[in-house]
Formats: sequence, structure tokens, C-alpha cells
Amino acid sequence: MAPRDHFSSVAPRYAKCRPSYPAALVAYLAGLAPARTLAWDCGTGSGQAAVLLAEHFSRVMATDPSDQQLRHAAAHSHVEYCPGTERESHLPNRSCDLVTAAQAAHWFDLPVFYSEARRVLKLQGVLALWGYARIHVTPEIDPVIAWFENERVGRYWPRGRELATGEYKELPFVFPRLQTPAFVMEHVWTCEQFLGYLDTWSAVDRCRQAEPRDPLPDAAAALMPLWGPDPRVVRWPIHLVVGRNDGREEAARR
Repeated sequence: MAPRDHFSSVAPRYAKCRPSYPAALVAYLAGLAPARTLAWDCGTGSGQAAVLLAEHFSRVMATDPSDQQLRHAAAHSHVEYCPGTERESHLPNRSCDLVTAAQAAHWFDLPVFYSEARRVLKLQGVLALWGYARIHVTPEIDPVIAWFENERVGRYWPRGRELATGEYKELPFVFPRLQTPAFVMEHVWTCEQFLGYLDTWSAVDRCRQAEPRDPLPDAAAALMPLWGPDPRVVRWPIHLVVGRNDGREEAARR
């Protein structure tokens, strides 16, 4: 695996169990773009954001360093999946209306990603990075999730996760940040479905590799009595960073 490819070993589960993003978020970003010809989705994983972008853009280039992730990606006639890291979009200069990274930017080598994003973005093109970290179900369930995340598998989170848990407030960014609306991702899940999502966490996979005991049964034992047999609403607030390539930063470097 590439140094920051944390998900090849869980690629089938990632494609099946990761939540999808709010359609309103992608529609908002499409509305900011100067045109809807081409979007680059960097770190696409199994394409959760790419297929949503494809409803608004004529073409979406979706790249990821993991061949396993791309093999399980959702197909769409407007999406072209291609192996690639944050430094290689395979796109011409000044070709993109929108560049996105969904739940991925905290794993990137950000200086090289921003250099590539600047290269491919049109003037007035938009760069949008978003993710999620906090999880809300009920006041009784939330502390159990926090225990599992921070204590049971906490030592196994890869470097970069701290930017996500900090909601990208400390994420370096190449353009002035725009004011954006608030978005929340919601899914109605059974406990089994939620445990499937936990099973895609990089820390869970790394814990399995380091310890003889699988951590997921510990989560199941703590959550199932509280969750019960019925589905519950799971909410993740989205943290979103957006900027526009207005040319001022490039002019300042001349």
C-alpha cells in the first residue's frame, strides 16, 4: 500500500458501509463553480462523492492511490476512475471548475496537493475540502462511541486524523476561506449497520493487526443493549472548507 493508503485492506467494506454525503452539499458546491464541465475528486475512495458530483458535472475525474478502493467504486457514466495520489490529477492546466476532497484531505501531503489543485483549477474555480468526525445518535449511545473511538482503538489512529477531529479548523488552506452553510450527514441505521461502518475505520484495522483480540466485538457488546433492534438516526456534522481561485495568490507569487 502507498504510505497514506489506509483503506485497501477494508475496500469491500468501505464501499458497502461508508455513509454517503448530503446531496444539498454537492449541489451547493456545484452552484459555486464557474461552470459544470469538469470536477476532480481527489482521494475518492469508492466514489461516494464522485457519483454525487456526476449529477452536476459533465465529467468527473476521480483519483485514489488504492487500486482496491477503485475496484469497488460505484459506477457512473460521467465518472472516470483513475489511480493517482494528491500530486497527480492527470488533467490539463486550468481545466477544472471544481476540485474536491471528501474525508480525505487530512491524509494528504497538503503542499503538493495544493500545488496540483492550483495548476488544474480555472480562474474562479473552487476548491472544497470536507469531512466528518463527530457522531451523534443519542445521549446514552454517544459516550460509548466516544469510548470506542478514543480509548479502545484510540492509539491506532494514523497521523492526520487530528485534523479531522479538529474539524479542519487547523487545516492549512491555500485560498481565503469562504463562509459556508452548515451541512449534516444523516442515515437511519440498525446497530449492525453502524458496526459495519465502525469496521471500516483505519484504527480498527490497525488494532486487528497489532493485537490478538478483534476490537469490534467490544463495540458490539457495549452498543447493542443500548441501541436495541430498531434503526436509529445517526448524524455527522460536516466540516467544510471552501475557497475560490481568484488569481490573487498567483499574482502575489510573481
